Amino acid sequence: MEKQFKLKEKGTNIRTELIAGATTFATMAYIMAVNSSILSDAGLDAGAVFTATALSSAVGTIAMGLLANMPFAMAPGMGMNAFFAYSVIIGMGYSPQLALAAVFIEGLIFIVLSKTGIRTKLFNAIPLTLKYAVGAGIGLFIMFIGLANAGVVVADMATLVTIGNLRQPTVAIALIGVIAIIILLTRNVKGALLIGILISWILGIIAQFTGWYQVDPGAGAFSLLPTAIVSAPPSLASTFGMCFSGLSEVFNGSTSLLTFFSVMFTFLFVDIFDTLGFLAGIATKAKMLNEQGELEDADKALLSDAIGTTVGAILGTSTVTTYLESAAGVQEGGRTGLTSLVTAGFFVLSLFFSPIFLTIPGFATAPALIIVGIFMIEPIMHLKLDDFEDSIPLGLTLISMPLFYSISHGLAFGLISYVIVKAAVGKSKEISGLMWILSVVFLFQMVLH
Repeated sequence: MEKQFKLKEKGTNIRTELIAGATTFATMAYIMAVNSSILSDAGLDAGAVFTATALSSAVGTIAMGLLANMPFAMAPGMGMNAFFAYSVIIGMGYSPQLALAAVFIEGLIFIVLSKTGIRTKLFNAIPLTLKYAVGAGIGLFIMFIGLANAGVVVADMATLVTIGNLRQPTVAIALIGVIAIIILLTRNVKGALLIGILISWILGIIAQFTGWYQVDPGAGAFSLLPTAIVSAPPSLASTFGMCFSGLSEVFNGSTSLLTFFSVMFTFLFVDIFDTLGFLAGIATKAKMLNEQGELEDADKALLSDAIGTTVGAILGTSTVTTYLESAAGVQEGGRTGLTSLVTAGFFVLSLFFSPIFLTIPGFATAPALIIVGIFMIEPIMHLKLDDFEDSIPLGLTLISMPLFYSISHGLAFGLISYVIVKAAVGKSKEISGLMWILSVVFLFQMVLH
């Protein structure tokens, strides 16, 4: 263990890594149910997608643990799966085979970009100041996701968002979960986030027994009690290898190359900068950056991400990417690839215990996300808030990520504003050529979005 993961050097131990890995999985287990639901709307078999989601998440996360020795987990990305299903397949009318082929080619391109070091150069080109801003922005984003999952924040026609009904059982239980985690943290209890998730789930079960929580699948209120303990993994037969059928559509001329590459490039662009933004933010929080703001073995982390995407496309799911919820494990002290392996192990186990894992509701994991988001705002302390060279990129990054529900959009606004401010004060020499190029690319991408 010590030789593989360098536990002492990273300031951690096996017990801490085990708790961290379990916490990360608990906060992102929802993806297996949600991804299956979204992709099944586009015509893919929900059971096959469930298995593809668990396996691709495990493969990518294992790669992250063994290749990069980093405590980050991967799974099919939220947002990208919606684009895959509702825009590409349902909206544009393309077949699931073609969409999976686009993801598959994207993954192969990622592998090439990672092996050649191009993605690492992109990561290192982002200034340390902006990495701090991205880290804090991701904190707000995670908080927003947690508050939304808890029902504390809801949509509103007049004000876009507003406070939810605090008398609703799911909202009240989530807030109790937040209070429980706060108390556990103040008492230095290890595994506070995971314990908070379990407390919220148990309270939900009690609420269901007493009738306070009403089961209504049509309204998204599912039973919190597992229907079984163990079940066989659903078959992959209907989705495995669909991407190769999609490639044949392109080669035989039934789909134009221009159309195919436009879809593939969209997947490629968003995934590149979502991953770069995440690594910048979470590595800052985990204190993994050196004095120059560079992440050691970033190329290996990015390669792991590319492997996950490629394997996921073959199995039958949308783009696999590094997950924000990994921040929960980092907050619990996870610092090495052992955390990732534990999370991956749970993904594999979930194939056989799906009735249990799929009953953990979003309102039970929401308290952990809210608390993690609060802690991730910490990098702000490294910035000079009274200096607009720091405060303008910071402000735009902070507001963009949660409001646009996108790490890449937040990174874009922060990066473009950083370049503009530096150029305006006569410090153009501090801006690398790659930063200028990225600014132009981001600008065109947003204009043409």
